[in-house]
Amino acid sequence: MDFKSIHQLLPFSKILKFLAGFSAVIQLIVILYNHFSGYHELSSFAHFIFRLLRGTSLSILFGFLLIYPDLFLIRHLNKTAPWNRKILLRVLLETGFAVLTAFVVSVAFTMLAHLIRPYSEALPGVLIANGLIFPVVNILVMAILEGWLFYTDSKRAEQMAKNLQEELSQIKFEVLKSQINPHFMFNSLNVLSGLIEKNTAKAQQFIDEFSHIYRYVLETIEQPVASLEKELDFMRSYLFLQQIRYGNDLTYSINIPSGILKKSLPPLSLQVVLENAIKHNVINETKPLRIDVYCEDDFLMVRNGIQPKITLGKSTGLGLKNLTKRYALICNQPPEFSIVNNDYIARLPLIEID
Repeated sequence: MDFKSIHQLLPFSKILKFLAGFSAVIQLIVILYNHFSGYHELSSFAHFIFRLLRGTSLSILFGFLLIYPDLFLIRHLNKTAPWNRKILLRVLLETGFAVLTAFVVSVAFTMLAHLIRPYSEALPGVLIANGLIFPVVNILVMAILEGWLFYTDSKRAEQMAKNLQEELSQIKFEVLKSQINPHFMFNSLNVLSGLIEKNTAKAQQFIDEFSHIYRYVLETIEQPVASLEKELDFMRSYLFLQQIRYGNDLTYSINIPSGILKKSLPPLSLQVVLENAIKHNVINETKPLRIDVYCEDDFLMVRNGIQPKITLGKSTGLGLKNLTKRYALICNQPPEFSIVNNDYIARLPLIEID
């Protein structure tokens, strides 16, 4: 882990403020203890301020030499020896590491302080005293960092969960809004009106498929995934309504092995891709549109020819963006959209649900 990763968890400004406050408190305790115990008495208030400022400054400097190794170790152990699996090993490793690094830093700290202003006490005695104090302090620092990182991680996870929930709610709203599309409903009702007069049997079938579409929308909108089998069933109903409108100018084929029908994908994924194909392409007798649905490896493939509408305004791509976001909430594999040999191809990952 590099310093950038550390600062993403604990910004440098927060580490500096912590070290300044912690160092000042420790120096104050040590100075007052030494004075009242007679080990190193203060001669004046100015002497007290000098020792406090000198000790705090040096402590901050050497505190960085303690705190960053501590942070690196904590983050490494979070991956290799998490608290919920290796408590004893982790306690031993952190304690041993804290003592060792603190002893090395205490020697450097004492020698530098002695060079700046020689101690009135014997140097070996100061080295021993600091060699005992620093490890205790570093163990305390290690414990504080553990609690600080745990609190930071939990707050970050809580915020991420909140953001994801808000995003999921927004995505669900956008998906539901796109399904209850006034243009789609208006066109469908116009088609139904014409069918009632010409073919009552087909009109009844149209009503059945139309109700199936919106029942499926309401049943699955709150679900993270739907089976491929149900999505294909929905696709047939959706394309039935479209074929009533476009007739033989709109055709499709489905070539899916039965063994993968239980795999899953976000609900209404096929509707987004199909609507995209129908909305953006000319469909008439001279330019019929064919949609092919098949599988490649663990992807559901949807292919259609490209014959764009001339008067079509610029697409917002909102449907495909929302589909990509919904995939991101349930797996690491995003959908892919490409143009190959004048065909538009959507590759939708199929998810194995245990």
